[in-house]
Amino acid sequence: MTDFAHDSVVPYKNTDQSKKEQVATMFNNISKNYDDLNRVISFGIDISWRKKVVKIISKNKPQQILDIATGTGDLALMMSSLQPQKIIGLDISEGMLAVGKEKIARAKLTDKIEMVVGDSENMPFEDNTFDAITVSFGVRNFANLDKGLTEIRRVLKPKGIFVILETSNPTKFPFKQGYKFYTSIILPMIGKLFSKDKVAYSYLSESANYFPFGETFNNILKKNGFINTIHTPVTFGVATIYSATK
Repeated sequence: MTDFAHDSVVPYKNTDQSKKEQVATMFNNISKNYDDLNRVISFGIDISWRKKVVKIISKNKPQQILDIATGTGDLALMMSSLQPQKIIGLDISEGMLAVGKEKIARAKLTDKIEMVVGDSENMPFEDNTFDAITVSFGVRNFANLDKGLTEIRRVLKPKGIFVILETSNPTKFPFKQGYKFYTSIILPMIGKLFSKDKVAYSYLSESANYFPFGETFNNILKKNGFINTIHTPVTFGVATIYSATK
């Protein structure tokens, strides 16, 4: 397994918890106001990015969908419009899932969407189970990226589609400089003012800056057995959508 620069980036510096445990603790802490704060921080643009993900997987007409790092279920709820047989939202944070379950109940979709506490690196599913698997803003929180991707490939059906939405770094002036200022100064400041967990948004910013993106991440997907890898930067490159098949 390869070591990546972002592996050593953790939310809390003075603790014996593993990265996995720290990430779960952090998201439990910020779960109650995560949705509202996320809309503010992204100016609501993240909704349009998720719609693009739904459009990509819709071409495969998936019946069994897995949404990893589902959080409060935003993407899972959007994908219900595709009329699949079942959507499973998997997350390591019980706090985020609890908020998600409330949203699903309000949408009267409890028969369609199931929220499951679980580890993306050791999932409780049989081989070749899902037609489509999605991860939005979650792969950079994997404790072991290669292990997580290998596990995803295991539970994806042959010819199934895997789509990732993840932060990336703009490479062109002035977006590169503006994004760096926003993520390193403004975003942590907003997090400290409005979030229960004062370090969470500093971690989210730092992990995004260190995470591989673009063709570099495509190559990581290929190394882990995925084919037909495509990456599409969105909104000047502040995020990227990756798609691949098994």
